[in-house]
Amino acid sequence: MVPEIPEGNLQSNIERFTGFADVYDSYRPEAPEMVVEILTRYLERRPAFVIDLGCGTGLSTLIWNGHAERILGVEPNGDMRSKAISKLQHLREGAQDHISFVSGYSNQLEVESASVDIITCSQSFHWMEPVSTLQEAQRVLREGGVFAAYDCDWPPTLSWPLEQQYMKLYHKCDEILEREVAKESQALKRNKDEHLLHLQKSGVFRYTREVVFHHREQCDAERYVGLMLSQGGLQSVLKLGKTELNEDLAAFRRSAEQYFNSETKQILLSYRMRLGIK
Repeated sequence: MVPEIPEGNLQSNIERFTGFADVYDSYRPEAPEMVVEILTRYLERRPAFVIDLGCGTGLSTLIWNGHAERILGVEPNGDMRSKAISKLQHLREGAQDHISFVSGYSNQLEVESASVDIITCSQSFHWMEPVSTLQEAQRVLREGGVFAAYDCDWPPTLSWPLEQQYMKLYHKCDEILEREVAKESQALKRNKDEHLLHLQKSGVFRYTREVVFHHREQCDAERYVGLMLSQGGLQSVLKLGKTELNEDLAAFRRSAEQYFNSETKQILLSYRMRLGIK
């Protein structure tokens, strides 16, 4: 029997990430250490228990290894969660004792009330029903606990013509899905610009703010194209069996290869974090 999905969650949002966990994990950036630094500073103590909601393949969960006593990644998509679990095997001995990944939903967590120090949503809060998610955060967070939703801007800062081509392809994917997928079957992606407003209106937090920070990484043409391939919209179009993106993808790959010219260049990843202190 398939477990019932709690109210406020959509099967279409969960299924959007099925079938490309390896691509996602290979090309998406791991959450920067700045996340741990900022949130630990706001907590004002070493966290005993961190929950990463919508943790995907663990790119935003495993950064807490060595910085918290207990770390829990919550992910409803089986493909993504399986990839995260497999990565535990490559961590140093003992890491499995305090890091775990479970199937679950942001508004129905199987943890005790007032037991969590930090809750993070890395590139995931826009897939969640915000009101019930923040109500659940209020239940499980300790006094002084921190909730943080943070997202990376797409595409990374590099070259305006290449970025422009990236975004045209990105938006074309959305247009195809809007046209080809029935409204009731479409994934619901909420406006990230409203994250801070949701935190403020929730009444859960005594202090809220937005923090902007940047992170530099090395990148080559394959990685840059891979970032595009890791976008859920593009993967959703490919899963429909549509071929109208083929020429656009080929052109984008040629542009990336021409720009990088077999070299590795530095890209700038910009992050926007909306956080609240209970």
